[in-house]
Amino acid sequence: MNDAFANGTVGDIVATDFRAARVFERFGIDFCCGGRQSLAEACRAAAVDPQSVVRELEALPPLENEDDDASSWPLDRLIDHIERTHHVYVRAALPRIREHLRRLVEVHGTRHSELSLVAERFDRLNHDLTRHLLKEEQVLFPYVRELVVHAESDDRLVSPFGTIENPIQMMEREHSSAGDDLGTIRKLTHGYATPSDGCATYSVCMAELQEFEQDLHRHVHLENNILFPKAIALETGLLAP
Repeated sequence: MNDAFANGTVGDIVATDFRAARVFERFGIDFCCGGRQSLAEACRAAAVDPQSVVRELEALPPLENEDDDASSWPLDRLIDHIERTHHVYVRAALPRIREHLRRLVEVHGTRHSELSLVAERFDRLNHDLTRHLLKEEQVLFPYVRELVVHAESDDRLVSPFGTIENPIQMMEREHSSAGDDLGTIRKLTHGYATPSDGCATYSVCMAELQEFEQDLHRHVHLENNILFPKAIALETGLLAP
């Protein structure tokens, strides 16, 4: 196995080249909440051949733009990207998908009883993610931006959290819960499949759910595997004795 793949975690691999996310998704490999696993461990968990995964990773052409490497971005730029790309998407997608699911339950719920379970699980996801985004935007992210300012001025810092690891652990637990909810929805819908008697709205809703899960994977990866570890390291050097 290529040394870069053998020695790095799946989160490291995606952090270095965002296109690896598509490869991992095709093989069912968890690179966000499970991003701290080695590639071999992740392949075992997904029951896939690691050599097949490595071949696809090695087939990726060189990146044309090194600026696409999110692991090299300053923390404030990374936060801007997360908020403007992923938070904006989540807030737009949640009510749209909820409404489509409501219509599906009304029209197809008698023949497809699983739709009620999907709608219930998505309602919970909507509630939890809405609160989660606010906690990041109003509490955690402003503190990380403050860390960046203090690092540039060499000022010492007193943390309101004791350590940033405390809110980060909460965010990671909530990421894992959201991933579990979408995993359950994926199973209930047989991989976001539209049944033979499904209408156009059914197909659209399944595609939206799949897109939502893919966006969540990238969103959580940027936080769990890049933003959070860097924020912890930065705070460690700034905390007042």
